[in-house]
Amino acid sequence: MAKLYFNYSTMNAGKSTMLLQASYNYRERGMHTAILAPAFDDRGGEKTVSSRIGLQAAAVPFDATDNLLELIRDLLKKQSIDCVFVDEAQFLESQQVKQLSDVADELGIPVLCYGLRTDFQGKLFTGSQQLLAWADDLTEIKTICHCGQKANMVLRIDEDGKWSDMGLKSKS
Repeated sequence: MAKLYFNYSTMNAGKSTMLLQASYNYRERGMHTAILAPAFDDRGGEKTVSSRIGLQAAAVPFDATDNLLELIRDLLKKQSIDCVFVDEAQFLESQQVKQLSDVADELGIPVLCYGLRTDFQGKLFTGSQQLLAWADDLTEIKTICHCGQKANMVLRIDEDGKWSDMGLKSKS
């Protein structure tokens, strides 16, 4: 039975690297994957998911109005898909998370989503909130804060490299 997975963490934990490695593992075994990414995220280039360590792969862009179940059905008309990967999953809309759940349940294709859990104020992103509620499997990807402890928040850093806790205090 295929499942919907949500792998989440703070920034700089290697989420995109893990996504690209997992997709590579499928492809190395002769399987086909579909990598989806928000259309507005062009940091690695248009229609590309990239990681800070230099890995990259072609991606299918989507926007907030796209029906992801239908998008996957259209891709299936061109070739089989053994796994769907979603980068920056925090930007999914609520209905898109349900559609990805339907990809797993109705089409029998595993869906692995990677994204942030919360913003710099500790508020859940819409996509993350829905994934935490709907995903069959949740995995926290741990990373280290600049202080050396486990990171649990995303920082907002200005153009001068300065950050503010926006009134939030450390849990230590």
